[in-house]
Amino acid sequence: MLSVENIDVVYHHTVQALRGMSLDVPKGKIVALLGSNGAGKTTTLKTASNLVQLENGHVREGRIRFKDQNIAQLSADALVHQGLFHIREGRRIFSELTVDDNLVAASYALKGRNIRPDYEKIYSFFPRLKERRKQVAGYLSGGEQQMLAFGRAMIAAPEMILMDEPSLGLAPKIITEIFDTIRRLNADDGITILLVEQNAHLAFSIADYSYIMESGQIVMEGRSEKLRDDPDVRSFYLGVGDEGSERTSFRDVKHYKRRKRWLS
Repeated sequence: MLSVENIDVVYHHTVQALRGMSLDVPKGKIVALLGSNGAGKTTTLKTASNLVQLENGHVREGRIRFKDQNIAQLSADALVHQGLFHIREGRRIFSELTVDDNLVAASYALKGRNIRPDYEKIYSFFPRLKERRKQVAGYLSGGEQQMLAFGRAMIAAPEMILMDEPSLGLAPKIITEIFDTIRRLNADDGITILLVEQNAHLAFSIADYSYIMESGQIVMEGRSEKLRDDPDVRSFYLGVGDEGSERTSFRDVKHYKRRKRWLS
């Protein structure tokens, strides 16, 4: 569904954010992209949705293919019409509009596609939004705003959703609801998902395949259950093992283990 092929991304023609970045997202699967702050995860999503161009970003090398089409010349809104929807970090709803109006605005993505917006489906997924459908979205709770962000994506009838930190700043109960929704979108509607998530436990629990990136590059990849059980990943991302040693880089973890084995 989505193929990122050896891309270099530079901001303002000087700051390199991604270096030889590659990943694949098969149709109908959930793929997680993990990494510490500043690793380049959000830039990867923005590049895939062509939003990076709006922030003075430029793909200097490589290419991105969506449904086997090179998307370099497509605008962000054209990609939405082709079935790729990006739920950005921090919800990014229209805070001055009502819940209803936010969903109506999202239906623009259906223009020319002969698909009718299914508002009742959104409200069946999120009953609390139905209760607040006439309320101004800026007065919703953080969890309700995230539900609305999901609802806006669902109205657009996407084939693939890019999700950036859906659990950020939410209470545990709401996080559970949000991730249940992600599972349903994938299992029931067949929507392909590329998920950026700081909570590695959550990401591994839901994703079929995972990538770990650092400093703009992929440093490890594999099936989620395999990465979850990998001692290096457990040490750095899941906080398990290695005598609580203080290292700030995934590469440091691997180097530390190699050095430890050599000294012994």
